[in-house]
Amino acid sequence: MRTTRFMALMLLAALWLSLTGCMSGPALVRSNPNLLVQNQGLPVPDLNKDFAPTDDYRIGVQDLLTVTVFGVTDLTQDVRVDAMGKITLPLIGSVQAGGRTPLELSGDIAAKLTKGYLQNPQVTVFVKSYDSQQVTVSGVVKKPGVYPMTGPTTLLQAIANAQGLDDLADHRGVVVFRTIKGQRMAAVYDIDAIGRGAVDDPPLYSHDIVVVALSKSKDRLRTFIQTAPSLGLFRLIYP
Repeated sequence: MRTTRFMALMLLAALWLSLTGCMSGPALVRSNPNLLVQNQGLPVPDLNKDFAPTDDYRIGVQDLLTVTVFGVTDLTQDVRVDAMGKITLPLIGSVQAGGRTPLELSGDIAAKLTKGYLQNPQVTVFVKSYDSQQVTVSGVVKKPGVYPMTGPTTLLQAIANAQGLDDLADHRGVVVFRTIKGQRMAAVYDIDAIGRGAVDDPPLYSHDIVVVALSKSKDRLRTFIQTAPSLGLFRLIYP
């Protein structure tokens, strides 16, 4: 019986060592020849092109806007920003919306309506759908998806929007993908280090993709715990 228990303990120890040796992060990311992996974080994208979020939300391409002109029902409508960053409205035609805040755009529309159409028009612009500014969170999180960015967003905030990491997530294998001037780039982050303030929480930009890797050690340990009773190992150790 002692020999059997000893063999069972040795099996458990060997399994544990093999599990703990698998926590190296997303190796496939680092071995991808078409991917430029950054060790010091990712560069900032072209802000003028991407209309990156600031303290006041900047309207972007494909955003859906509700333009309301108080007292003039025919001028109140939903409009989508086109590929050139413009919207088209009755009476005044094309208006530049991309890169403007809703308040700035309201003023621009009011100014155009004042020229020969209305006296002191009251215009409001509401962003009905944030389709230009978004970040994708996938992998081992509780609620993967595409999330709108209505202001400055960091990596921790994006993961919080996805309701946090799953139990099997690799905390040291969180990857942010970004495309800069046609070059696909990636950086790997340690969420625990960010959480305790050892490193900065990196800002995200529109169209970034966050992928949380699976911890192979946690996954194998869970599989082992689920299968160990059927193997009778616990009975061998603790009769």
